[in-house]
This record gives sequence, C-alpha cells and structure tokens, in this order.
Amino acid sequence: MKNIYRLRYLKLNEKEWRTFGLHSLYFSIEGIVLGVLALNEYVFIRSMDGSNYQLAFLFQFSMIVFTFLFFFNALRKRIKNKRKMLRITALVTRLPLALIFFFPKNQAEMMEHPEYHYIFLGLFLIYYFGNIILFPAVNVLLKTNYRHHNFGKLYSYATSLNKVIMLATIFVYGILLDRDNFVFVYVFPLVAFLSLISVIFLSRIDYSNVQQSVKGKNLWDSVRMSVAGMNRILILNKPYRHFEIGFMLYGFAFMVSHTIVNIFFKEALELNYSSVAFYKNSYNILAIVLLPFFGKLLGNIDPRKFAAFTFGSLTLYIFFLLMTEYIPVFIDWWEIRFYATLVFAFIFYGIFAATMPLLWNIGSAYFCKPEEADDYQSLHLSLTGLRAVFAPLIGVFFYELIGFTGTFSLTIASLFAAMWLMRWSYRRNALTSPKIQPVVGN
Repeated sequence: MKNIYRLRYLKLNEKEWRTFGLHSLYFSIEGIVLGVLALNEYVFIRSMDGSNYQLAFLFQFSMIVFTFLFFFNALRKRIKNKRKMLRITALVTRLPLALIFFFPKNQAEMMEHPEYHYIFLGLFLIYYFGNIILFPAVNVLLKTNYRHHNFGKLYSYATSLNKVIMLATIFVYGILLDRDNFVFVYVFPLVAFLSLISVIFLSRIDYSNVQQSVKGKNLWDSVRMSVAGMNRILILNKPYRHFEIGFMLYGFAFMVSHTIVNIFFKEALELNYSSVAFYKNSYNILAIVLLPFFGKLLGNIDPRKFAAFTFGSLTLYIFFLLMTEYIPVFIDWWEIRFYATLVFAFIFYGIFAATMPLLWNIGSAYFCKPEEADDYQSLHLSLTGLRAVFAPLIGVFFYELIGFTGTFSLTIASLFAAMWLMRWSYRRNALTSPKIQPVVGN
C-alpha cells in the first residue's frame, strides 16, 4: 500500500504506468521461478547426491553463458520482431525443464542412474542460455520506457514484489522438500510453464525506442562491430572501466564462495531444507524492506560508492558465516536449526540482497545514454561469464585443498580489494552531476 502512494507521488506518465504494470507481472511470476531455483543447488547435492565439482558446474552454467553475449548482442539487434524473439527464446530455453518430470522419484533409483545428473546439468545449461537474450532486453526496455529519475525507484518496487513472492515460494518449497526430497520432479514442469508466461508479459513492453543494428551489415560484421564497441566502451569510459574491474574482483569472491556455502551448509552445519529455506527467507524479508530505499539511493549517489557498500555487506556475511564453524552454538526449533552467528551473517546478506540486484542489473546503465543501456549491460554480463569460466571450479579446488577457512578468507581478501578500488575510482573520476546523470568518456 505504501508503494502505491509512492507511485502516485512520482507522477508517472502513461508509458511508465503501462511499462510498470507489465514489468511487475513479469517479475511477479519470475518470483515463483526464482524461489524454486533458490534451493536448486542444495537439491542437487542433498536429494540427487551430486558431486562437489558437478555442483560447481551447475552454478557455473548460470554465469558462463554470458561469454556468448558479444555474439548474441549483435544477433539480437538484427532481429526486427523483438516480441517474437523473446517468446521463441522462452519456448526453446524454458520448456525443456518440464522433462525433469521423467526423472527418478527416489534417491536409490537416482544412484543407479548417474546419467540423470548430467541430464539435469544439460537442461539447466539450456535454461540459462535464455538469459543472454532476456537480461539485456529487460535492461534496455526499462531504460527506454522509464524516465531517468524514476528508473531506480520503479525497478526497486518491482523487485520488492518479486522478492515477496520468491519468499513465499521458498518457504512452501522447503517444507515440501523435507516431506519428499524428490518433489522437485513435479515442481519443475510448473516452473517451465510459468517462466514461458512471464516472458510473454515482458515481450508486450514497447520496444519502438530501442536501436537496431546498422543496415547492410552481415552478422559477422555486426559481431565484430559489437566486440569493437565493447572494447571502445572500456577504453574511453574510465569510470565504467573501474566499475567493471571492481566487479571482477567481487565476482571472483562471490563465485568462489557460492558453491562452497552450499557444501558448508550440508557438510559442516548439516542443515535440512526447512532450515536453508528459513535463512534464505530471512534475508529476503530484510531485502524487501530495504529495496525501495536503496533504489532511490542508487539514483542519487555514484554507483561505485554504492558498489563499495554492497561489497562490504557481502564481506561481513562471509565473515560471520565462517565464524559459525568456530562458534557452533545452535538450538533446534520447529525442524529449523538456529545458529547465532548465522543469524548475523544473513542480516548482512539481506543488505547485500537489497543492493546487488539493483547494482548488477541496472548499475551499468548509469554510465551511459538510455539507448546504450543494452550495450553496457551486455558488456557487463560478458565479463560475468568470463570470470565464471574459472571461479566456481577454483572455489571447489581451494576448498578441497585448504578447507572452509582458507577459501572464505581468500574471498574476503578479494572483496577488500574491490572496495578499495571503488573508493579510489569515484574519488578520482567523479560523475558529472550530483543526481548521477550518465557520462561517457570521462
């Protein structure tokens, strides 16, 4: 209700109201999808008994696909019928998840057929390939339909709605998984259908202001132009270049720790699904409360200063997570295991969860003109894919070599380096306006 009054206060025009409605519908349905996927990696190692390296590949696939963006960015711009492009993408990459319905329904049968681990990984590789079309499309659709001063605020309101629905989904799904560890074989066909419907809503947003590829160029010329354009952005736009280097350091830390955290929950803390769902919901509740504030803040401060704060919250999360191994004080209540230090860890992760979706999805758009937002986001996502080539597997390697303490300490050191770089960069190359208008070539 409070957000409705805030929307009235913003005095949205007709285009913004229509865009926000479709944006909210897309994010609402995706909230259900993301709620299921939030427990996906824990399902893989606990129910399906996948190996540590297979788990690393499952997470890696969600990021490594972005290395192909230099090609798909050029291809996407050449396709005139954007609505059809988005819907075909959803059909090809989302519906195959329905095949999980035919997986074994118990662990004994799963152990007899280890090939299902590889089929599961393959299906999610296909699923994640859809994101290299959808993510840049979301960025440029919103940036060209929302006015600059409303961009961060409206995105944060829709993201809050997304997280509320995600929270409820995680809660229900966690309970179902504790009752039947293989309930996911019935859930994923529903997820496949819902994800298709969500993209149909997204495709109805106005695409008329989005730039097309230069006419007369063949695809490979367009790809070369796309790569050259990305290189030019990094060379000429110093603030953005510093921003992406900081993200490389942060991304290495995040990807190294992400897989290890799931192993930590299973091996060191022995958490059941309800406990994992509880902790994921606790940080989402905090994120929902904080998102509108941070959405407004991102539009009024330097994105690199915002990034330093975001990286700091993740640093404290990993620190208190590590302390759980040394201060293993807990109580069991309602099938949930409460660790004292883990509660503090997820408070800081809640702050991280409220800031990172904004920074990762739309932070790059503050360094460019609205019509360039997809190019900047495509470059941002391509670099995400680049670090995904090695970081998740390195995480498992270091865990097996130096254990939880050594691996988490390595990620904390990388985050400190990222924070220092962001602080140094925004002091050296401040953006031109206190309201953080886009700047190129600064």
